[in-house]
Amino acid sequence: MEPARLKLAGRMAALEPSATLAMAARAGALKAAGCDVIDLSVGEPDFPTPEHICRAGHEAITAGFTKYTPAAGIPALRKAVAEDYTRRSGLAVTPAQVVISSGAKHALHNVFTALLDEGDEVVVPAPFWVSYAELVKLTGARPVLVETSIDDDFKLRPEALRAALSPRTRMLLVCSPSNPTGVVYRPEELAALADVAIEADLAVVADEIYDQLVFDGRKSPSFPTLRPGLAERTVVVAGVSKTYSMTGWRIGWTIAPEPLSKAIGNLQSQETSNPSSISQHAALAALTGPQDCVAAMRDVFQKRRDLVAGRLRALPGVRLPDVGGAFYAFFDIREPLAAARSAGITTSGQWCEALLERQQVALVAGSAFGAEGHVRMSFAAGDGQLGRGLDRIAAFLADSGATRG
Repeated sequence: MEPARLKLAGRMAALEPSATLAMAARAGALKAAGCDVIDLSVGEPDFPTPEHICRAGHEAITAGFTKYTPAAGIPALRKAVAEDYTRRSGLAVTPAQVVISSGAKHALHNVFTALLDEGDEVVVPAPFWVSYAELVKLTGARPVLVETSIDDDFKLRPEALRAALSPRTRMLLVCSPSNPTGVVYRPEELAALADVAIEADLAVVADEIYDQLVFDGRKSPSFPTLRPGLAERTVVVAGVSKTYSMTGWRIGWTIAPEPLSKAIGNLQSQETSNPSSISQHAALAALTGPQDCVAAMRDVFQKRRDLVAGRLRALPGVRLPDVGGAFYAFFDIREPLAAARSAGITTSGQWCEALLERQQVALVAGSAFGAEGHVRMSFAAGDGQLGRGLDRIAAFLADSGATRG
């Protein structure tokens, strides 16, 4: 008798794996095979987690903080998040509005699950982080992808948002500083989107995970501070992964109106019980301890941005938006793609595959972010690695074999 076969749920058939993690796995396999691969695919700071944060994790273990915690997070960390956000944004929030989760990705999942019903629509500006659309689809809702242009620095315009609305539109998702583009919206640009959201009675999810990684003295305003009444319809998602180089610690959070936060806490109590107790104590040390590590990492990222932007803009046929934050360069390769058509390279995915094969540099195709003809490069890597990677990209573009077959 044949063994019973497990039939996957229909929602799994529509789920795409993370293209970023897939490329990182490819690069890792080539490295393990002895290839000199330069992996610029993953958005992960290359700095070690600051020592005082690691020490807090060790101390938590020693002190026996290794048991279950309240589902929404330890009170001290919820209080620290509320105080940190209030101090930096100017908008007063309470610990009851904060729910600590197992990373910002988990926080987003919680928000979508708590707010979206089957058939609801969520406006998502493209390019977008690879997980947004998939997490929305898992709820039975539909992501409505709105194309933006490099000529507008990939920023969603209010008229484009209005045009995307339908009777089923429930939510707007914004990310500034942006993954994958590194673009930072100006306050008046976000305010114009806020006006449409208020007019259309939309919920807003503001992914502000990169809000402290901004360059050139710019400010990255928090979305609910831009207009009266926005705080009642906005969920801010953030965490410690990028700001404090704590990706593996898996601590993120939501800041939301209290009734929604209570619902998210109830949801999380059934999903994961609580985030890691040890990681929560480390995150508490990150928020309440010295902040000079944040400024130091930001300064390094800005210098890397200068290096990468200057080198990419010097390449023939390559275009780049104004990279004001985060640690990504999302560049336009449509002209090089047109030149490579005779070699059978017609998509950004094929271009990235050829670059990995011929020059051992791992980037992520723009198609994964909803923007075919573009490529994302992470500059969360050392100057030497970035320089070598840029040299290889330049050689790939100049190689007649890369462009003429």
